[in-house]
Parts: sequence; structure tokens; C-alpha cells
Amino acid sequence: MRWGKLPAAVSTVAPGRPAKGVLPLLPLRSMTLLPGLSQPVELGRPTSVDAVRRARETADRDLRGLIIVATQRDPMTELPMHEDLHPVGVLAEVTQALQGVPGRMTALVRGVERVHLLDVLPSPGQLDVQWQRAHEAMGDPTLAYALAGALQDLVKQHDSLLPASGKTKQQAQSLAVIGAERSPALIADLCATHVDLDGTEMLEVLGERHIAERLRKVVEFISHRIHVLQVKRDLDRHVREHLSRHEQEAVLRHKLRAIQSELGDQEDDDRWIEDLAERLDDAKLPEDARKIADRELARLRRMNPQSGEATIARSYLELVSDLPWSKQTKDVLDLAAARALLESEHFGLEKVKKRIVEYLCVRKLAPDKRGPILCLAGPPGVGKTSLAKSVTDTLGRKFVRVSLGGVRDDAEIRGHRRTYVGALPGRLIQGMKKAGTNNPVFLLDEIDKLSGDMRGDPAGALLEALDPEQNDAFEDHYLATPFDLSKVIFICTANDLSKIPNVLRDRLEIIELSGYTLEEKLVIGRDYLLPRVRRDHGLEGVSPKIGDDIIALLATRYTRESGVRNLQRELEALLRDTAMVIAEGDGEPAPLTVEDVSRILGPPKYHDEMLDDEPSVGVVTGLGWTPTGGRLLFVEARTTPGDGKIRLTGRLGNVMTESGQTALSLVRSMADRFGVDPRFLERQDVHVHVPAGSIPKDGPSAGVTVTTALVSVLTGRKVRHDVAMTGEITLRGRVLPIGGVREKVLAATRAGIRHVILPKRNTKDEPDIPDRVRSQVTLHWVSDIDEVLDLALVGQPRAAAE
Repeated sequence: MRWGKLPAAVSTVAPGRPAKGVLPLLPLRSMTLLPGLSQPVELGRPTSVDAVRRARETADRDLRGLIIVATQRDPMTELPMHEDLHPVGVLAEVTQALQGVPGRMTALVRGVERVHLLDVLPSPGQLDVQWQRAHEAMGDPTLAYALAGALQDLVKQHDSLLPASGKTKQQAQSLAVIGAERSPALIADLCATHVDLDGTEMLEVLGERHIAERLRKVVEFISHRIHVLQVKRDLDRHVREHLSRHEQEAVLRHKLRAIQSELGDQEDDDRWIEDLAERLDDAKLPEDARKIADRELARLRRMNPQSGEATIARSYLELVSDLPWSKQTKDVLDLAAARALLESEHFGLEKVKKRIVEYLCVRKLAPDKRGPILCLAGPPGVGKTSLAKSVTDTLGRKFVRVSLGGVRDDAEIRGHRRTYVGALPGRLIQGMKKAGTNNPVFLLDEIDKLSGDMRGDPAGALLEALDPEQNDAFEDHYLATPFDLSKVIFICTANDLSKIPNVLRDRLEIIELSGYTLEEKLVIGRDYLLPRVRRDHGLEGVSPKIGDDIIALLATRYTRESGVRNLQRELEALLRDTAMVIAEGDGEPAPLTVEDVSRILGPPKYHDEMLDDEPSVGVVTGLGWTPTGGRLLFVEARTTPGDGKIRLTGRLGNVMTESGQTALSLVRSMADRFGVDPRFLERQDVHVHVPAGSIPKDGPSAGVTVTTALVSVLTGRKVRHDVAMTGEITLRGRVLPIGGVREKVLAATRAGIRHVILPKRNTKDEPDIPDRVRSQVTLHWVSDIDEVLDLALVGQPRAAAE
């Protein structure tokens, strides 16, 4: 704030100034200008920059430099109208304007007098305001001068209560200006600005027309601030006195403990410090950690045990003493037992079990080698967590599970610094304390659900812990000393690998787990899930018998998943009904039939996904991949009058939308080759829809599906209903490879599809498809769109004349 006193002849009305008129408007977002004061204003809005420019460049010499300054009611309003401004503004003079970066300006404006805003006159690129001078009323001059004198004294008292470090030379100068001023109206405005009243109070001062009443308001506002400063000064004095007593008490307590120690009469309340020192000795800390612990223990001995700082130090030392710096379990590497355990707890998953046994063999031959970080990736319910527990049981180690789903703060991984209130160590250090050994098996569950925000990136914080080259010196912010994690076996689980950052994924060895076939679900349900569910419900050795037909019904009509988690839930629901019959004493339960399933579980939740029983025009069955497994995507195409545009609906992502555009461009460029009348596209639009519109869909693998639908609807050729397809298409008609082949083929088989069209460059994925599935479906490997159309379309294209 600059202090610029008006000339002696100017009080509330400047001679020679107009009393009303139209001038450029300068709206202020969060400040208020009072008459008699100069204020620098940063201008960023084009209308504000234009207002200052027009005020300085006007041809009327009497109005040159004059501008109306008003305060906005809402700072977020970009183009304020009359109702958006405080009704009283200030006629001001632009004394200086400095051009900054393009589009911005700094202007020095000096308030002249109060004015009423009559109306805002907007025009393209500028704002003008119609105004009228606000005539001020002095009232009783004796009262006004008395209040002005009292106000000058209050300002001096206010400044005397400010800390010396907060006083500036500019404040001293402004106080001198206030003391020398004799105009009551100007004294009120100067004092209001000097003590920096808040926005509401400044607007009250600006809007008050009666000078005596304005002085009274400023006196009330400053008196309140003086009271606050006095209370704060008294509190500061009390705190300083209390700290002095606290320091004296700490010295006396230290002397008392020394005297009690010499007399052998140490109190039991102080024994916990010695117990803590013994626990630190037993922990066998590394040299660096021991130095930090000894320094913290020495500080703790000097503190008052009841103080908050002592509690923080004690919690830290207890964590350090409880961490397993040197404790570890001995591995039990019985490979035959490991194979037997994996076979008994998991059906199928041969490649995964083989990789785990290989991992254990390497551990046996090279126990000191730092192994890779395994990441089990696959749909929910396929056994990722249970595989990690099997590795733990095989090695005889402790097991720690850390769920990372929804973690957004990197302090969850690295911990908080002890300077923060409520600081805690990170989840890794907490898990090590829970395990009690320095070589547990750590399961980092749902690592793909990590997400960063303004609080940090937890995925980045995991890099040090999961890198075998540097995790022997992992440093938690709370612990503030390196901790060795190199002996820990980290196993991660994920559903969607694309959600894992590349820099973190590079440190992981990915082991993919695919979904189960129907035959595998039958074996898992009969030999694994059903015995476990019977045992959990107290029905071991009790009928009824649940046959393969019921398990198959549950797997096909009551669940639609890649794993078996929902299958277990449905089995539990069936056996709960049986348990209720037995518990209520209604006799021996009758054998369960297919009709009983409908009675207990209700009607089937899923049906065959086949749309039609016969070929139809413009309806194609595609295949998609989701984190929960493969699924069928039905693409429908219809024509409407138009000019050859394509419209895609069904909540499609950017990549899938671009695939539709590519497909239309391909059909346009090869219309003669496909039997499409080029003139037909000039008169028609094409609407492509993917049903289940509430489910997001994305990816390039629908390219051949959309192309087939377009050719079908534009030629009138029908699409075979027993064919499903997937593949990315190019503008030259090439079919490119895609991912998730196994899951997509399984989804097609579950829906009764008998022919699946796949990119030829995906033949490398054929061994991943189970033999039983390959015997039920015919796989067609294609490299060009012509091959796709020959396999999927029936009939001949309609004549061009049509």
C-alpha cells in the first residue's frame, strides 16, 4: 500500500472534477480502495487492461487518467455486471501504468472520492460504468473531530502492541501521516487501511456516507483488534513463563533420578527406560541404527516422562527394538513336498506351478541369491493369493499380506516423518514388525490398484523396496535409518497389468493366470470347493450329494466368471439350505436336484449370449477382454439417410472409436472389392452400436468386427451366428494381433460359439488354449479382411443397381 495524501484543499470533493458521468470500470476481486490512498493493482483481465488504457489515452483532458474502481461481491465472477459490484465505488486517478508480460499490466491508482454506481454499460471487449458523486455528511463537527482524535490515539496503541520484528519503515511513515492529518473523513480512511481491516469491514467503511458514523465504525474495528493483540500478548507471556518452569523441573527430575540411583532407591516408574535399553541391546541393531537409537534414548532420559515429546521418542524406540533386525526363520526346501502341496491345493495352472517349483529349486541351490519379484496376474478368483500362501507353507516362513487397493499417499509405503503429529511407519515396516522375522513372504495384493494424487505416488515409493539391487538399504521416513529387505520374498498380485507403471513393472517377473474352462471348474468344484464348503458348514459326511450336473449348472447359468469365487458362494448357498433343514430337525435332507437349485437360488442369472438362431444382416459377434476374463461383444450396424458418416455408440473409448473410423475408411476405399455401391454411401449414414451401453468398452481388437458389420449392412449379406471374431484392422485391410486370446476363446466356448476367427500372428498363443476347448471350437487364423468376410458372411452382395 502506498500512502499518497491529497492536496490540502481537497477533503471529500476535488474541485474541477465532474460530479457524474460515464467512465471506464476497473473491478477488483479481493481488495478495496479508499479515497486518499494509492494502491498498485495487478491487471490480468482484458477488460481491466483496456479500462486503464482508455483512461490514460482519452481525448478529454478533464477526464484523462480518471477511472471508477469497484469491489466485486464474488471474486470468481469474470465479467461483473451492476448487481455483481458493491454499490459504492471510488473515483480514482491512474498515476502510473507498467506493461508486464503480454496481456498483463500493473497500474498505480489513487482514490479521489466516493461515488455511487448507477449502471454498468458493457460493450464488446470493455466495461464502462455510469456514476454519480456520493455527497458526504459531516454531522456534528465537534463529535467528528473528537472521534478522529480518539482514532489517532487508538492507531498508536495498536502499533505499540505489534511485535518489533513485524514493524516496518512503511508502517512508521503511515503512522506519521495519520498523526499529521486534520480531516476527519481522511483520518477514517487512512486508519482503516493502516490496520488492514478485512474485506467486509473495509466495504462497510467505504459505504458509510456519514463521516461521524464512519469514524465510529473504524474505532470499533480497531478496538477489537487491540483487544485481540492484548490477549495474545498475555498468552505469549504465560507460555514463556511456563517453559521456564518446565526446564527447571526437567533439571530437578534429572538430579532426583541421579540421587535415587546412588541410594539404590530408584522408582519402579523409571524402570521402563532401563527395560527399553535392554530390549535395544537384545535387538542386535546395525551400527548406524544403534547410533540413532542411543542418541534418542539419551534424549528420552532427559525428558519429562509425561511430556508429549517423550511419548513420541518412546514409541519410536519401542518400534526399533521390536523390528527383526537379525531374527529369521530357516527355509524348509523339500521339493517333493512342495509339488505335493501345490497339487493338493490347486488344480490346473501347470505353467504357474512349474515356475514356482523352479523358483524354489534356485533358492535351494543358491540360497543367498536375490531372486526376482514375482507378480501373479489374472482375473479375480483364479487362486493368486492362495498360491502365495502355498509358497509360504512350502518354505516354512511367516506370511504377511498388505492390501494396496486404494492407497494414494506414498507415506503409506515410506511412512511419515516423526515431526508430524500422529506419524506412523509405512506398511512395509509395520509388516516386518508383525512378522517378527527379517525373511517373511510379503504378499503385495492388488498392486495395480495403486493411484497417485497430490499427496504423492505410492507406486514410485515401492521402487526401492522391490528392486533387488537396492532394497538391502530401504529407508522408511519414520525409522530414519536403512532396513534390510533383501531377504524378504515379495509376491505381488494384479488383475490388470496395464494399470501398473512401466518403471515398476520392469522390476517384476509376470506370471499370468488365465481363467478356468468348464471342465476345470467341474473338477475344482467337486474335489476342492465342495469338501471345503461342507467342512465349513458342519456337513462332512452328510448328504445330500451334489453331482456334476448341478455344479455345471451353477458354473454356466448362475455364474459368469473366469475364476471360481462366485461358484463357491453358490455352493455355500445350497448347503446353507441343507444346514437349515438339519438344524431345525426336519429329518434327513433329500438329494438335491436341478429343480431344487432353482427353488433355493432363484431363476438362472445368465443365459446363452447368442443373439439369433440364424444368420442376420449387420449383427456380428466380437470378443473382448476385461480384468475379470473374456466376454462377447455384439456389434450391430444399421443405415439411415445421410451423407456417409458413421456414428458409434455404446460407451466406447477413444481407441475403439478410432477403430470404427478406420473400418469405415477401409470400406470406402475398397467398396468395389467388397461389393458395396459407392453411391450408396453418399446417401446413407451408418450407425454402429455395441449393446450393454452402461459398460465402458475400449481397445483396438474390435476392428475386424466393426468392418464385418459395415460390409454386411451395406451389401445385405448375412453374418453367421455361430462365428465370433477378434483382431485389429488397418487401412490396408491387414489383421493385426491382439491380446487375451485364451480368455476370449474360453468366453466364446462358454457361449456356444463353434467358430472363432483370430489373427494369424496370434498362432503363438494356441498352446495356451486347453485341449478340451480346442476340441470344441474351430479356430480360423486369418491375416487379411477378405479371409474374415469369406468365413463370416453368407450369400452374395446385392446388385449395384439396388
